[in-house]
Amino acid sequence: MSLVAEAFVSQIAFLQMCNLPVKVVCRANAEYMSPSGKVPFIHVGNQVVSELGPIVQFVKAKGHSLSDGLDEVQRAEMKAYMELVNNMLLTAELYLQWCDEATVGEITHARYGSPYPWPLNHILAYQKQWEVKRKMKAIGWGNKTLDQVLEDVDQCCQALSQRLGTQPYFFNKQPTELDALVFGHLYTILTTQLTSDELSEKVKNYSNLLAFCRRIEQHYFEDRGKGRLS
Repeated sequence: MSLVAEAFVSQIAFLQMCNLPVKVVCRANAEYMSPSGKVPFIHVGNQVVSELGPIVQFVKAKGHSLSDGLDEVQRAEMKAYMELVNNMLLTAELYLQWCDEATVGEITHARYGSPYPWPLNHILAYQKQWEVKRKMKAIGWGNKTLDQVLEDVDQCCQALSQRLGTQPYFFNKQPTELDALVFGHLYTILTTQLTSDELSEKVKNYSNLLAFCRRIEQHYFEDRGKGRLS
């Protein structure tokens, strides 16, 4: 599994939580089929929707929502935590995958280019790396060290752990979009092989986050006959 799989895991978890049927189809050129250039995406009839936010809105328009039971204050809080996850964990995952030279050299280039023939595999991998590094510079992460990035991850995990507390989900007994998003990121971090375990160890420091991931995997995947995600 790759760190980019967090979006896939989050979206599948969200659709499972909504009790919607899902059929997964793998395509080597999926990134270029997506309307936003990001994967994965859902294809429903003649409509194609990518990224968790637009998918949540699309599904809501069809009568399915995980956050209808929240009041306005809770919804605002949920959105704030989702922003935190996207700003910290997603950015850290991109950094680790494309800006950490050891990971890029040993894992990322080969993994990203694997569906394509030579020399296209190398060209597309270097192009993607350039795009990510440009984004990192634009958001002020260009000069960050690995230790600084890992500290950001730890602070994010600490905030999530404190908000979750002893509850089964972030807003008590029922999952919301936040639970799907956090599960996608944490599960992917825990199961992705990198050149070191430093990233996954940050998550493992928080026992309630580990229990949270296991709870969702068991209830929404194993108990429904989907098997383990990894």
